Amino acid sequence: MNKLKNLVIAIAEIGRCSGLKPPAHEIKAFNHFFTDGVLDRSCLDDRDGGCTRRELLLRMLLLNAVLDQGPDIEGVREMMVDVVNNLYEREVRMFHRPLDFFKEINISVDQIWNTHEKVKSNKSAKWAEDNQSTASKYNLYMDNSKQTLNYAIFRWGVPLALPYLLGKNHENRQSTSLVDYLETYSSAEKMSNGLKDDEKFGLGKAIGDKACHLFAKWMVSTFRLTRKQDESSWGEFSYEVPFDSNAGRVLWRTGYLSNLANKDEFIKKDVVQQNKGKGGKHYIRVTNMRGMPVSKNVPSELFDIYKDICVNHLKTHKREPKKIEIQRFQHALLKQNGDEKLTVSAFDDGLIEIGRNYCLNHENPRCTECPINQHCDGKNSDRSLITDYRT
Repeated sequence: MNKLKNLVIAIAEIGRCSGLKPPAHEIKAFNHFFTDGVLDRSCLDDRDGGCTRRELLLRMLLLNAVLDQGPDIEGVREMMVDVVNNLYEREVRMFHRPLDFFKEINISVDQIWNTHEKVKSNKSAKWAEDNQSTASKYNLYMDNSKQTLNYAIFRWGVPLALPYLLGKNHENRQSTSLVDYLETYSSAEKMSNGLKDDEKFGLGKAIGDKACHLFAKWMVSTFRLTRKQDESSWGEFSYEVPFDSNAGRVLWRTGYLSNLANKDEFIKKDVVQQNKGKGGKHYIRVTNMRGMPVSKNVPSELFDIYKDICVNHLKTHKREPKKIEIQRFQHALLKQNGDEKLTVSAFDDGLIEIGRNYCLNHENPRCTECPINQHCDGKNSDRSLITDYRT
């Protein structure tokens, strides 16, 4: 387990020093919330129009989390900022008044279409080079959709409709409708689950599990927007890592996952889908790993830490769990380490940094430059972990 712990700590160290934050300060309507790019936390509950600053930032981050499921993080965020700034310039104040987005749907759709074309023109060639693909395949709409109206209503409209609906249900609390709702949950993890699955207010298929956890990370750690004072259930270990293809690729190639369970077990759970990846390679679908147990031996002290995390931080168990789930195992390693700066958020930021810049999704990633190459099985002992798999 020392090998895995060293790997996890190395990834978190990288994330602590990097961190690709959502560009909230680039949205002109929010400029006065920041000083030199740093959020003024003393004014979060000041009103800005009909809402508090905290509420407006959460509305923006929810939209960003939904959109961030696209294939190019920087491209998605550039598109969102440009669309929002242009809509606000035309008095479509979509975060202050979500209904504006729908009332002026012709303006909204045109702006998304035009901005996507601009971003594609600027970024597609570099994206294609990094991913050994073709520029014509560059698409930020997700699900391989090419229809702007569908994308605008489904991916933009649903997260904007939530605070509007909540405000209509609680007319006396419209200024804090979203934050009030989110904080009805007993932990950040329970909140992230409810964000997708609640039978009345859940976003359903408009948002993935990864995006829900990404939003929890931004709310709790990156921007610290929760008003909750509970350092356990609304603290740094209170939500799962928002695993995506970058995370799956890094964790598979380094040997992290294969040190927690056998390859056959990953095949059985469809985490490894044989010969279904690009070029006939094996495809890693890390989202299928949810609920999958660690089958290798774990020291009792780590299991005890894991139990505490599930019961008191994530609050997903009322009693101590009988098994360790792989997607939560790094929580125990990080908490055992005891460095308050090496958090779940830092670990995720490290995975993003490595996956985007070094551990690229082809057989010739930048291994010699990668800051964790000394911990990587794919680099040092089993090259097939890199050459035979794609995400």
